[in-house]
Amino acid sequence: MTTRLREIPYNYTSFSDREIVIRLLGEDAWHALDELREQRVTGRSARMLYEVLGDIWVVQRNPYLQDDLLDSPRRLNMLVGAMRHRLAEIDKRRSDKAEPDRVSELLAAARMAVDAFENQYAETRSLRRKVTRRLAAITRKDNVQFDGMARVSHVTDATDWRVEYPFVVVNPDTEEECALIVKALIELGLTTGRIRSIYGPEGEQAALKTFRKLPGGRALSESAGEVTDALAALEGKTLEQVKVQSTGPGSFLVTLGVEGLELSVRLDRAGARIHSVGV
Repeated sequence: MTTRLREIPYNYTSFSDREIVIRLLGEDAWHALDELREQRVTGRSARMLYEVLGDIWVVQRNPYLQDDLLDSPRRLNMLVGAMRHRLAEIDKRRSDKAEPDRVSELLAAARMAVDAFENQYAETRSLRRKVTRRLAAITRKDNVQFDGMARVSHVTDATDWRVEYPFVVVNPDTEEECALIVKALIELGLTTGRIRSIYGPEGEQAALKTFRKLPGGRALSESAGEVTDALAALEGKTLEQVKVQSTGPGSFLVTLGVEGLELSVRLDRAGARIHSVGV
């Protein structure tokens, strides 16, 4: 049986060190740590690295700490500064090694993890604004909740060891609002790339299947099918002209000229649809 190592501090979840390292740094980093474990002398560098991972992990699984850092950029800067200081100290301890080694690989991965940790707060603020604006047209503003209490209250023991928290909790006033809210959230998750970044390609495909079953998704699929059929009719013909016009923010008109025929396709937030066909 594989030993479940528990050297990362503040880890009160069911995740082993291996699982946390892979989530934060990648599988190669875990293999590097495994190799370096046999070479430890004092273990100080390993402890400092694990402290950095522990800081990231404890915040990632605690919405209350996330709210605190979102509200206080100064505290976020102090925490990130402390992480980078530990990594710099690890680097100093290998200053006699000019060539890249397993430690330098780990430091590069850890620095990327710290940068991602810091950047997620600006990204979270931006995404919260987008969600609020999008849902304001569907339900009351106070029905949209990002606070720690709301997010923690919607996590159960079956939610991947209580480390996967919802980004937002929405409390619709009517049944009619539900489909519109689901559609809006899936659209935001797909267009911002959040669904793919968290749940991977399989999660993205599952979200797309759900989206296509909603009225708005079905309409997009139908209009895309019409555009595909129109373009298929041009197959094998000589392309004489291609023109792209901007018709507004996020809106474009693509015109194709083919052997005396002219097909215009409009592309915007509402999808792709035939604008005109001329002879």
